[in-house]
Amino acid sequence: MSQTDGAVLWKATDETLARLVAVWTFAEDFPRTSEVVRAARATSRIADSRVTQVFDADDRGSAPYVVEEWVAGQSLTDLLAQGPLAPERAAGLVAEAAETLATAHAAGLHHLNLTPGKLIWTVGGAVKVTGIGVDAALRGIGSQNPVTADAQGLGRLLYAALTAHWPGHAHNGLPAAPLAGGVPSQPGQIRRGIPKDLNDLACRAAFQAPLGGGPLTSARAIADALAGVPRMVPLPAAPHSAPEPARGTSRLSGEFAAAAAPIAPPRQRPAPSRRERRSSSGGGTTGAITRALVGGLALAVFVGVVVVAWNIGSTMSGGDEPDTGGAQNSTNNEQQAELTAIQPASADGYDPPPNGDGNEHGDNAALAIDGDPSTGWSTEGYESADFGRLKPGVGLLLDLGQTTEVHELTLNLGPGPANLEVLVGDSTDPAELGQGSSPAATQENVSGEVDIELSDPAEGRYVVVWFTSLPQDGADYRGTINEVELRGKT
Repeated sequence: MSQTDGAVLWKATDETLARLVAVWTFAEDFPRTSEVVRAARATSRIADSRVTQVFDADDRGSAPYVVEEWVAGQSLTDLLAQGPLAPERAAGLVAEAAETLATAHAAGLHHLNLTPGKLIWTVGGAVKVTGIGVDAALRGIGSQNPVTADAQGLGRLLYAALTAHWPGHAHNGLPAAPLAGGVPSQPGQIRRGIPKDLNDLACRAAFQAPLGGGPLTSARAIADALAGVPRMVPLPAAPHSAPEPARGTSRLSGEFAAAAAPIAPPRQRPAPSRRERRSSSGGGTTGAITRALVGGLALAVFVGVVVVAWNIGSTMSGGDEPDTGGAQNSTNNEQQAELTAIQPASADGYDPPPNGDGNEHGDNAALAIDGDPSTGWSTEGYESADFGRLKPGVGLLLDLGQTTEVHELTLNLGPGPANLEVLVGDSTDPAELGQGSSPAATQENVSGEVDIELSDPAEGRYVVVWFTSLPQDGADYRGTINEVELRGKT
């Protein structure tokens, strides 16, 4: 535990919503409690899913605290333990971070402590930048030009991702970059095969070097320079051998920690089928003890009413009616058991004419059917959720190889609410697929893992997951499908 300032980050469980959370607590003599709470509240208002979500923050009582989302996944530090990333993967990861910081800067917040440990590839298949606003307040870090300071931080992250070295002293488990003329070598001098534009971009940001178009002095400038790179998923690093800490121990976060806990690696087994999952829901906030008690009392009353009603009903009917529930459930189970997983033969982006150009990141479409939810396909970036009103939508086209009866599917989507349709047919012609008029299913405001059961089974060789409205992704709007699981009868 750090004894310098008295701030500790704990891993805890929100028992109301059955989820892990991160809780900052502060000693009485911690000098910046109010600044941290204000920064956390400001961070909670940033409309970007890549920013760590803040659930609660309070400094009015005797035990001030901040409750945040617990971000589980692999940091850039973890990924680099296996060596440098492929250049295109490094660029895609830092592009996400740059867009996130640009959004934060527009809200008046900065990071000022960008390290490889702050850039996380989550278990759910998304990028998170942790510590925005809060890190600087915790450590009392300031800057006369915070926008440029964050731009340099992004440049250092790109440098590290390309070389597995840190441009300066050894940092976050990374060795110091070798020197050339008393200054850190350029990435291309450390590792062969780095494209010149990425080499120069890292130097223009990290060192503010006058290469190419000159220094990159803001996260927005870096995001614009990387706007054209594909958003390729980082390859997972080898899992840690150290055990997860017991509930109530704290997690390492910079220098403020009680014990170090490894970040959990992505799932190493295929996602379970819909019949193997059980959904859960809840409401309230962390520490809502009163509501939990009231909810428990209400449940007890409800159960009592049901029992009484059942007894009255049984008495009035004389118990003569046969019990057909078991037979009905058995029939439903048999019908459900008949469904089998359908493996698509191929996948492609779907942006049909006359409004589309036929190109929608089709080169990455196969990542949505590879059985690995840590990889995925994304649409191109658009300026608005409705595609600038230039087209009705875009989607992912799945070729099943033959006409198949489709009953249900599970989508592992990216963050943010999206509207989508499921189209099924024997032709890729939009009119024959029922685009906009008779889709097989429609979903609104969905994100994460979504189960979709078609009201009527649909037959066809092709299935299209068709986005009609995109979620915001930094400065752009983009739909993401990490994995598709189809079930039906062949």
